[in-house]
This record gives sequence, C-alpha cells and structure tokens, in this order.
Amino acid sequence: MPPMARKIHKQLCIAALSLSLAPLANAAQTSSPLQPTKGENRWQAIGRIDIAKSGYCTGTLIARNLVLTAAHCVYNERTGKLYAAKDLIFNAGLHNGKVNKSVRGKRIAVDKTYQPRGGTSKSNIRHDVALIQLVTPVTNPKVIPYELHSGKSAGSNISVLSYGKGRDNALSQQRICNILARDNGIMAFNCNVTFGSSGAPVFSKEGNQNRILSLISSGGRMDGKTVSFGMELPKIVEYLKRDLGEAPARRLGISGVRILTVGQGKSTSGAKFIKN
Repeated sequence: MPPMARKIHKQLCIAALSLSLAPLANAAQTSSPLQPTKGENRWQAIGRIDIAKSGYCTGTLIARNLVLTAAHCVYNERTGKLYAAKDLIFNAGLHNGKVNKSVRGKRIAVDKTYQPRGGTSKSNIRHDVALIQLVTPVTNPKVIPYELHSGKSAGSNISVLSYGKGRDNALSQQRICNILARDNGIMAFNCNVTFGSSGAPVFSKEGNQNRILSLISSGGRMDGKTVSFGMELPKIVEYLKRDLGEAPARRLGISGVRILTVGQGKSTSGAKFIKN
C-alpha cells in the first residue's frame, strides 16, 4: 500500500475524524483535471439543488421523483433543523443557465443516525445520505435516473460530477480520480471537490454502465493534497426509499429514518460545502 494510502487508511480507522473544510477551495492534486460537461443527455439526471435561497448542493435522480444527496445539505447546520422540503428546488440537467426541469421537494427522508451538529465524525460521514421526494416526477425521456452500484468491489478508478464554487452554472466532471481507502462503510477519495460538491455522485463502472458508488460528504487537505470522503449507499438508500413510499410523515423508530413533509422545517442558511 503506498504511503499516502496507508495514512488515509489509518485516519479512517481512528475513533473520530475531523477535517478542515475551508482549504477545499484551493487547487487540488488529483488524477485528472475537472472538465466542464457539454450538457450531454447522459448527465441530465444530475442537477443543482438550490436550498432555501441561501446555497446549493449537487443531487442525482435515482428515480423520476427521487433525488439522492448528502444529509447535511437538507439541514441548517447552525440550528440543527431540517429545511422545509418545499424550499429545496432540484434543477435537473442545469447547464449554462438552462434546465431540463426545476421541481420543488415534497418530502425529505434522512437517516436519524446523522447528527446535523455532529461535524465530520465517522458516524456522520457514514450516514450522510438523504432522499428528496419531488412534488412531480421528471418525465422527460432524455432524463434517465441512475442506479446504485451493487456495493461489490469497484476497483480504484472512479469519476465525480458536481456543481461547485466558481462553476455553479454548469456541471463539471473529473473523469478519473481514485479510491484511496475503504473502511467500515466509509471511503476516501482524491477527487477534486469544493463548496457545492456536497452530495455529488461518485460513479463506478459496473459493466458498461455508470452507477453511483458513493456521495461526496466532506473533505480537507492532507500532506498538501485534497482528500474527500463518502459512504457506502445500498442499505441506507434502501431504508430511505422504503419509508418514503410506505410510511406517513413521522419519526420512524423501526428503520431509523426521519421524514419531513412540505411546510415543515426551517429555511435559513448553512451546510457543509454549500455556497453562502
């Protein structure tokens, strides 16, 4: 294992993980440069989530009415309160000011294990996942929702697509970056992320298809290089999808999922990686 990978792996194994987020706006040393996409149909299911008129994150359709993103994007970090679902707007395929469709949220499902005031602890990174159910589905046939990676070995090469500070009007792609380490449901990457990249899909090839392996949760600098962190998805997303479809808007003790409907929550600013 290379020295950098050993150091990352050691960091993943300690009881708590604390990272400085501010340096992420700086240049990163990564496997390939960020490149603007050309608005291709294959990326139309990725969009910018505008949050209560105060910031944004990146989100991805995994069904025509379900957007996958990071849990910290749907919380006000300062107050620890969930945003109102109606104040989250998903802009599918946003590219140079044009969108395929803009849709408001109807309900939000998050794993209640996630602690909005818990910082970048290992537990928070592992559970930093949310689903936003949209008021209406995105029905355009050019918009094809993505499937999750099976969770099996993904090799080391991955790709990330995101909106970010200074490039928030069009999707950018890093065609190749790397998995540095995996441990107990958490992954470390050397992908180029910044404010707005929270919730960005981390893709791995499964056959000929790009499937979502993880989401960007947080990041920082280590030995002068950018390191970002994400989580394993299949089990968490399964719980979130099930409860959005089967349960009323209430706190669910069995699955450990919290659901928020339109009109609930607060709409003030503040979340990791969100542009203020």
